[in-house]
Amino acid sequence: MIALRLRVATSRMLFVSALCAGISPCAHAAPPDEATRLRHEAGRVTITRDDWGIAHVRGHTDADAVFGASYAQAEDDFNRVETNYLVSLGRLAEAEGESALWQDLRMRMFVDPVRLQVDYAASPRWLKRLMEAWADGLNWYLRTHPQVKPRAIAHFEPWMALSFTEGSIGGDVERISLTQLQAFYEKRPVAPSAEERGAKPREPKGSNGIAIAPSRTADGHALLLINPHTSFFFRSELQMTSDQGLDAYGAVTWGQFFIYQGFNPHAGWMHTSSGVDVVDEFTETVSRCGNQTCYRYGGKDVPVETRRVTLRVRTPSGTLAEREFSINATRHGPIVRADGEKWVSTALMWKPIPALEQSFLRTKAKDYAHFLKVSALQANSSNNTIFADRKGEIAYLHPQFVPRRDDRFDYRHPVDGSDPATDWHGLHALSELPQVVNPSSGWVMNTNDWPWSASGPDSPRREAFPRYMDMVGENPRGIHAARLLSEGRDFTARSLMAAAYDPWLPEFGVLVPQLVSAWERLPAGSRQKARLAGPVALLRNWDDRWSAQSTATSLAVFWGDGLLERVRPLAKAEGGSLYDYLSTRVSDGERLDRLEDAVNRLVHDFGRWQVPWGTINRFQRINGDLTQSFSDAKPSIPVPFTSAIWGSLASFGAKRHPGTKRYYGTSGNSFVAVVEFGRKLRAWAVSTGGESSDPASRHFTDQAQRYSDGNLREVYFYPEQLLGHVERRYAPGD
Repeated sequence: MIALRLRVATSRMLFVSALCAGISPCAHAAPPDEATRLRHEAGRVTITRDDWGIAHVRGHTDADAVFGASYAQAEDDFNRVETNYLVSLGRLAEAEGESALWQDLRMRMFVDPVRLQVDYAASPRWLKRLMEAWADGLNWYLRTHPQVKPRAIAHFEPWMALSFTEGSIGGDVERISLTQLQAFYEKRPVAPSAEERGAKPREPKGSNGIAIAPSRTADGHALLLINPHTSFFFRSELQMTSDQGLDAYGAVTWGQFFIYQGFNPHAGWMHTSSGVDVVDEFTETVSRCGNQTCYRYGGKDVPVETRRVTLRVRTPSGTLAEREFSINATRHGPIVRADGEKWVSTALMWKPIPALEQSFLRTKAKDYAHFLKVSALQANSSNNTIFADRKGEIAYLHPQFVPRRDDRFDYRHPVDGSDPATDWHGLHALSELPQVVNPSSGWVMNTNDWPWSASGPDSPRREAFPRYMDMVGENPRGIHAARLLSEGRDFTARSLMAAAYDPWLPEFGVLVPQLVSAWERLPAGSRQKARLAGPVALLRNWDDRWSAQSTATSLAVFWGDGLLERVRPLAKAEGGSLYDYLSTRVSDGERLDRLEDAVNRLVHDFGRWQVPWGTINRFQRINGDLTQSFSDAKPSIPVPFTSAIWGSLASFGAKRHPGTKRYYGTSGNSFVAVVEFGRKLRAWAVSTGGESSDPASRHFTDQAQRYSDGNLREVYFYPEQLLGHVERRYAPGD
């Protein structure tokens, strides 16, 4: 099943690796005249940096704008650009060593560099030109910045763009367990990670999107909230403009050449991670057929497909070694683990050309009809979309890649791969998917929850769709947003900003009364009742709203964290809702004991249990490393909002880190924008920390206080808005 071979690379191999993009077939070294060509290309591009350091890129053609955007991103954080492609190409182990080996193998089960080059050759000419410009922009940056030393990719090739075609925080492939993959291909038990067991705290990865129709706004203009929740510094903010009709602004995942979440003068789009089922597992019954391994399908034995994959791994001495694998696959997809005597294959979307086409073309959509036409490519598998446009149209759209399945089967668990009835049977038509277009309620929203509350009474009806259209259910943020939108009238851009930072924590509105009841049921003479009288009184009188000054928020979060440690492994093991477990699977004694733990932790770490939340919950950016380090001894600023897990719309995923007592955030709100589609577009935005990853830059933390305060700055969208706000204007390489 597996062939493993380890050999230290020769000096000749290392020399070739340094010159090439590094995957067989090897990318050729740059031709001698490349510098002249790239310099000419750079001369067609202008980058204007505003006084927040944000790049406004202009070119004659869309390809020129792509060249400039790639170059500008590399200026701001080349390390993150390269790392994203090391991940997407399955080459991270070349930089990080053995620890990344299984992540690379997981990716290479779907990403075949040879196939990507074939796909690139078959791509439409306009898309090939964009991919070429993308690679040229990065290569020009490396030529003009010789002091920058790539970790593994010394030269970018156009086809590489097809490995990373949509900008979500986590791709579909990440649902495959790395430890189970390793156990299968190494034929030995491997202990599951803490995260896989549910024992490790994990901040929800998601986002908020809201669109409000003119009928519900004070000025009769559609409004859009763009609020992705990701790991910090996951995207840059920029504008791309060309003479071919491109004029898009927003958040761009490092290294990609399209605005992932943003707007143009006519329309805006916000993506939220979806709960639709688009990744399925199939159990395969395997046997020997002569000298082959076969799997059972439709009453017949079919040979298992095999493919050789060679990965390069950096050794502790800095040399490169090779690991070779024989990957197995069935008609459903690659084999990723074993389940007893059976093998398990995984099916997911892999349509790189349509996916990249859809990601770029939607940035030029002028209205809902145009956006829907682009969506017909059906290459978006993981993102709901909240849409608004200048005509006043608003919409909630489900992911367009949804396989049609027999709803008799429960796809939350592996299904029998030998039964053809469990197969995917094409894709659902767009008209068959949950959607809301121009509802009478006047609003749509999504918070990574089910679509059945996307627009109040105008939401899609759950019973009208197969159950696999949603696998996650409701969450407290959805309850929070729906209440704000149902009760709100005459929204303005400012009131929508306020809604995005509304401090209500609905989950504590459920949990705290249960705690109070548990305390009241204690015997009158109980020592625990006496010890907890003050803390319970503080929470009983709390309004379930965060603030930097609130001591109740601190106590509630510390208590809630203790409850999560108790129920998360259970919910993970049994596949249930974390929120159901918090409210129904915790005993009175556990609720009270966890409150005592919270009180003791606060006293131990801060000297008292009544500590303002802002004293604990902090934003800090010390350096530009991919993995941040934190120190209580170094400057930081208070952040009033909490983790999204408690229902806060504004999200700050923070925790203690090695050597700290305070909480420091690493995920949550990463880009917040409010857009008003009037006669001329107006927009306001804020990003985490700042645009640059260089601690010496004035734009390393210049947005940090605004980020904490929810104080969005004006977006300089039109050239006249940039007047008086230009820091530098240049051509790439100047």
